[in-house]
Amino acid sequence: MRSWFILVIPMLVISAAAHAEPPKIAVFDFELIDTSLQGEVNGPRSDEQARLDRIADQVRKELADSGKFRLLDIAPVNAAAHGSNLQACGGCDVKLARELGADVSITGVVQKVSNLILNVNLYLRDVPTGQLLAAMSVDMRGNTDESWSRAIDYLVRNRLLAPGYGAPQAK
Repeated sequence: MRSWFILVIPMLVISAAAHAEPPKIAVFDFELIDTSLQGEVNGPRSDEQARLDRIADQVRKELADSGKFRLLDIAPVNAAAHGSNLQACGGCDVKLARELGADVSITGVVQKVSNLILNVNLYLRDVPTGQLLAAMSVDMRGNTDESWSRAIDYLVRNRLLAPGYGAPQAK
């Protein structure tokens, strides 16, 4: 009887771990920091704003398609997120993600130096503690739909979804 008990308990633990819920993740819309001369002279560009929207949607889709995360809808806090500078608000993304019931929040920023030199940064925070889990970056050359999409795809595949990098996996 005792040996049966010793065998069943580990199997139950393994079975429970295999069926654990994936982490709930809130992916906020990306922000642009434009320090280019063109941006200073001409102001915000509609094509870049459209790209910001597309890359945030791309991250959401790729993470949801991976099955490793449960993507949360940010609509209930989206107005508050857009009213804040998520990169400089002292962790307000964590507060907003907590309202959604998220385990992890993702924010992102595109830094534009010129139409040739841009950089995408992603930041992952543990919602319960507010601690930064990971920061990742990729440089891109060229201010096109394709360059932005490829940069995000690289970060998702090679950082966020790669074992040992990025967001925590289901326990």
